Amino acid sequence: MSVQQTSAPKVTVSPLELEDPNEPPLNIYKPKEPYTATIVSVERLVGPKAPGETCHIVIDHGGNVPYWEGQSYGVIPPGENPKKPGNPHNVRLYSIASTRYGDNFDGKTASLCVRRAVYYDSETGKEDPSKQGVCSNFLCNSKPGDKIKITGPSGKIMLLPEDDPNATHIMIATGTGVAPFRGYLRRMFMESVPKFKFGGLAWLFLGVANQDSLLYDEEFTKYLQDYPDNFRYDKALSREQKNRSGGKMYVQDKIEEYSDEIFKLLDNGAHIYFCGLKGMMPGIQDTLKKVAEQRGESWEEKLSQLKKNKQWHVEVY
Repeated sequence: MSVQQTSAPKVTVSPLELEDPNEPPLNIYKPKEPYTATIVSVERLVGPKAPGETCHIVIDHGGNVPYWEGQSYGVIPPGENPKKPGNPHNVRLYSIASTRYGDNFDGKTASLCVRRAVYYDSETGKEDPSKQGVCSNFLCNSKPGDKIKITGPSGKIMLLPEDDPNATHIMIATGTGVAPFRGYLRRMFMESVPKFKFGGLAWLFLGVANQDSLLYDEEFTKYLQDYPDNFRYDKALSREQKNRSGGKMYVQDKIEEYSDEIFKLLDNGAHIYFCGLKGMMPGIQDTLKKVAEQRGESWEEKLSQLKKNKQWHVEVY
């Protein structure tokens, strides 16, 4: 028998009125009248061998743009829209990577997990510095004190259902798609929330290129140590691990590896969430379909049932 581990004390959060409303805040600030917030910090999240750069950006909204875990903020980068001269840029949506209390636990900040978008010349294969993602580069280049125009919060699909504190939540992310799940996990395991004492199972699958590309790995590893009965964490490193067929390891390969368990959990009411690039979904859907068929089930029927039961949550971009 292993000695029962004592988990780390949780952080007491305030202001507690953020727990009161029955409905999530929605679209308090709109594109025509955004809120001007302030950048608190910008921190590189990935190691030197990660392809590309991903940053953790903390924004001070002064408590004026409250949100729930799983919602998104819109960001309007400075400058004018090249397609509509004289007009501001279009809004870019980013999933919020913190709980409603923010990284400082006072309800006044929100965090974003942003990968710098760069473009490669199709002929030379080299990065083309003349083309860069307008908003992601603005965010990753910003400095503490810089002003930022935000809209929102928006979204209800990825809200964390809290009616059953002992529910199972299976989270599948590629890259920065881990953002909402960081918020969920901080709420479950880091914060002492008066109305939500999590006693279920949270299972995170994270797909990135290599070890240096892992996001928030230290936080997740700590939950694993402190809450071994309530948290599972599986990584798919496409450039470092091989799947069963000897090909690159992607999240769908991990899903296939644990498919029996996942399907049993879904049959027992587990929620399943997907967040990341749009391109992740076809491979995942194919894998789930294949597994369902091997089990003698119709994936179309199962999927329709999961959606009907509100167990299926997808946010891809």
